[in-house]
Amino acid sequence: MKYSRNFYQIKSNDEIFERIKKERKTIGYYSLPSQDTSYIKAFAKSVEQKHIVIIGIGGSSLGTYAVHNFLRHKTNDKKLHYLESTDPLDIKKRVSKIDLNDALFIIISKSGTTIETISIFKYLHSLASIDKTNCVCITEHDSKLNTYAKANSMKTFEIPKDVGGRFSVFSPVGLLPLAILGLDIDEILNGCKEVNNSFFEKREYFDKILQKGRFLVENKNRFNINVVFSYSSLLEGFNKWYVQLWGESLGKVNINGTRQGLTPIGLIGPIDQHSFLQLIMEGNRDKTVTFIKVEDFEEDTTIPDIKLQGLEELDYINNLKFKDLINKQADSTIQAVEELQDIPCDIITIDKIDEFNISKLMYTFQLLTSVIGKFVQINTYDQPGVELGKVILKDKLKK
Repeated sequence: MKYSRNFYQIKSNDEIFERIKKERKTIGYYSLPSQDTSYIKAFAKSVEQKHIVIIGIGGSSLGTYAVHNFLRHKTNDKKLHYLESTDPLDIKKRVSKIDLNDALFIIISKSGTTIETISIFKYLHSLASIDKTNCVCITEHDSKLNTYAKANSMKTFEIPKDVGGRFSVFSPVGLLPLAILGLDIDEILNGCKEVNNSFFEKREYFDKILQKGRFLVENKNRFNINVVFSYSSLLEGFNKWYVQLWGESLGKVNINGTRQGLTPIGLIGPIDQHSFLQLIMEGNRDKTVTFIKVEDFEEDTTIPDIKLQGLEELDYINNLKFKDLINKQADSTIQAVEELQDIPCDIITIDKIDEFNISKLMYTFQLLTSVIGKFVQINTYDQPGVELGKVILKDKLKK
């Protein structure tokens, strides 16, 4: 008797690891940490414009924003602008802040036909002279946007076909604008290499990623909401990037026809201690929480030793550094959650605010997403759920 099956079951860690290793042959983001960046750095040095304008949406901009927002204190004097939404008021406001005569326009679209991106690009053409001297395109080598760029002798940078948009931040999509801002893109890739090598050599990150992935999958019916609680406003961009990565990658129908998905929520501490924390503490037990802290903000701004009449009971905060205050707020919230003993949580501590550490964090989440995708047996890298809306929109606009 022969027996075969194709239905969903939770695989062993060893089998998942072997499948991830095999996946490296067809999924391109795994190889990005080892790419040559010399051509990106050479172009970045040649950019004279002060205003750098990214026209792109979703995976074409969120990753760049995550790194840029985290390292904004380290950038040069160039100003980076993001044009993503087709909201007319938002477009007008953002464009008003750009010196169109001193701007480099970076058009980013993997497919080359993203309607939001091309719509905004057309609008900019009505406002400024855009040509090979002030515009570059980042796209697939055979896209319609690449055809347009070549026809107009514009500089192009390639998004490899096997690198999906939400996994593309460590390709030219993110590396080019970040290099123009003066950030060290080699250190960004070194952070990715650290995590990549550790995972595939079965060292520190191997156990961390597989154990967390397995827990989330084994408990996905009970704890279906995954909260990232980041204690730094610098991580706002990371939170947004995580929500796209998690939602678009894991919300799928698996091989057994079962709907899968882990709902991502990004919070910023201490701000959201005054809103969402109440739901975590006393609401339904359907959430896991990942706390992200910064070890040292390298900023010593201190609460002054000032006494305010009627507020003397708060004098105990005098002479306290804000960086110590925010971390004590994080530690207090973590302790409160842990003492409840029925909310799964883990803690990530970022050593320093630099290129190496933000890329380690982001690459870890990329690997974790891939591992969970293998556990629940879905295609982590497509997004069929968004295609129907695109088709309907195209039909409506053509009528």
